[in-house]
Amino acid sequence: MTKTVIRAAASLFVVLLLSAPARAGEITISAAVSLKEAINELADNFTRKHPGARIVRNYGASGTLAKQIESGAPADLFISANEQWMAYLHQRKLVASVDTLACNTLVFAGSTDKKVTGMHDLTALGRIALGSPQSVPAGEYAMEAIRKAGLEQQLNGKLVFAKDVRESMMYAERGEVEGAFVYRSDALLGKRARILFTVPRQLHPRIVYPMALTSSAAGKGEAAAFFHYLKQPEAVSVLKKYGFTL
Repeated sequence: MTKTVIRAAASLFVVLLLSAPARAGEITISAAVSLKEAINELADNFTRKHPGARIVRNYGASGTLAKQIESGAPADLFISANEQWMAYLHQRKLVASVDTLACNTLVFAGSTDKKVTGMHDLTALGRIALGSPQSVPAGEYAMEAIRKAGLEQQLNGKLVFAKDVRESMMYAERGEVEGAFVYRSDALLGKRARILFTVPRQLHPRIVYPMALTSSAAGKGEAAAFFHYLKQPEAVSVLKKYGFTL
């Protein structure tokens, strides 16, 4: 069975799983996987203050999540790792009330002993991981940086495409690749791989995490309350703790 078939089946499973009838006080969030630890803590903090609320979390690549919502998977709140996938849903009138949650930084992380201090050192490496640019914003940012640095031909055949940014980091942690393009927030969670350099900001667009209530969340007070909570100082503090910026 090919990876494409496996991922399609997994996406269908998620849609079916999330399609179960929602319970009173239940909030369903689809968020970029790079936010997992931060959103978990924020969700737990919120439910402690709102005992009647229950937050169901669905993490993945932003493009995959957007396609799930388009296919009918229930979601009250969508948080993307780039503005394009939010715009994709907005054009289809599937989200409203768009706001900015946080920003991030693109870095290159690995455990190689080779000297890697910038983009042009990548040509001396073997395998390099990044998220699939078709659905993973981190991979899209990385490919743009590679192109702007003039390294696309030189790195041809070395790139390993992952299903999301966390899989890229996992490859680097296991030493299956010599390095990976990931967000700073992901790299800070690493045990073996470390940040080797920060990708120059001029090589890629600003990394923004837009968030929005979905059209199906209209009238759900609990979802609106959590959306409002994510903009409060307490939430900002948690995001900063995990390496995000504003």
